[in-house]
Amino acid sequence: MAESKGRRGWIAIILGAVLAVLGILSFASGGVQAGIIPFGIGAALIYLGWRGGRTATIVFGHVIIVLGCYMVTWGLLLLPRFEPTMSGILGGPLFWGLISIFGGICANYHGFCRCVAGPAERS
Repeated sequence: MAESKGRRGWIAIILGAVLAVLGILSFASGGVQAGIIPFGIGAALIYLGWRGGRTATIVFGHVIIVLGCYMVTWGLLLLPRFEPTMSGILGGPLFWGLISIFGGICANYHGFCRCVAGPAERS
């Protein structure tokens, strides 16, 4: 059981590090402020992978959904100005907003998962 918990932690840390690096690269390459939010999400994932916890995962999921909604709205407002190139799509806030919304939903479901909440008590 402890081995499984350690593996889950490392997966969250690796995903968080990749997301943080992508946020830094997005911010550095184009000066787009949308890179700050993926960096923050990556840093939070690194923390959750290191410390974990059900309540922190659920709060993280809700915050990510709200940030994702903000980014989708921002991305829709910027849509007429973006060119339909791969970098324009992947670097825009609309893409990261949709990823954030679905990631937040995943974090909320994961907060109630048996692997985080522990085994159900038998009566």
